[in-house]
Amino acid sequence: MGGLQKREDWSGVFPATLVPFLDDGRYSIDEEGLRSYGRQFVGIPGIKGIVPNGHTGEIQALFAEERKRVVEVLVDELGDELPVISGVSAEATLEGIHHAQAAQEAGAKGILLMPPHLWLRFGRESETAIRYVQEVAANIDIAVIVHQYPAWTKVSYTTEELVELAKIPNVVAIKDGTRDIARYERNVRALRQSAPEVAILTCHDEYLLPTLVQGIDGALVGFAGFVPELICELVSAALNDHLTDARELTDKVYVLKQAVYRMGEPSADAHQRMKAAMFLRGLISSPIVRPPLSPLSPSVYAELEHELKRVGLFAPAEAVR
Repeated sequence: MGGLQKREDWSGVFPATLVPFLDDGRYSIDEEGLRSYGRQFVGIPGIKGIVPNGHTGEIQALFAEERKRVVEVLVDELGDELPVISGVSAEATLEGIHHAQAAQEAGAKGILLMPPHLWLRFGRESETAIRYVQEVAANIDIAVIVHQYPAWTKVSYTTEELVELAKIPNVVAIKDGTRDIARYERNVRALRQSAPEVAILTCHDEYLLPTLVQGIDGALVGFAGFVPELICELVSAALNDHLTDARELTDKVYVLKQAVYRMGEPSADAHQRMKAAMFLRGLISSPIVRPPLSPLSPSVYAELEHELKRVGLFAPAEAVR
């Protein structure tokens, strides 16, 4: 697995990254903009790799060849400076294997494996869920991060299933987005006992601190692609038991969380708001999203600009209104 086999290799911050599009009528990937965006994460203390093609990276809007191309561009730009881990989302095992192998061919050091979204509607048997991850993982020679969905969905893995998935040889980490703190704590304790070599990463952008202090290894979150330095500082403070500092940093994150995610879990327009806020920060070349997502109104841009100024993160940009 390219030397990335130890738990400490998967401990730290992994930004879930966006992808900029061109205003060319076809929403083509802005490859130069993508390179520039990826380059910004190099050298930030605490960042251990980047994760394109996740939900934050609009994987659902990308064709298969585009997902592979995103990885190729970032790997070419970053080389050995930062590992690239590609999101994989598929509805069937053969499709999942195809996407995972394409990511490996493109130079990814690992994949973030999401469950088939068909299960969100119809559910699945435990054996089916475990076999899916086993078979995708068995057909690649790179690392696998298992993506745990919220407890209220029909695809959320039980604690017992997570323990079983952690036994798969190239499963190196669990990205836990359970969003049920009691069940989350049970997951962490069970995995720590049965699979101490597997890293646990929170994906709770909306309440990082309570999930970081459970004895885990880091965070794989979209907010780290938005305010990477701030999230790295928060994660470091929390994991090193500097709780006073962590609470102060959380106050800043809270302001931004309310602006982007509003209340609770990410809202229906959270992706557009995140992308617009990153554009206003000067981090990406374009706030354009692919349909059926819609452009935001000028009033939302004004709101985001106000909140960024409140925490000193506004960088003047010519926003698309």
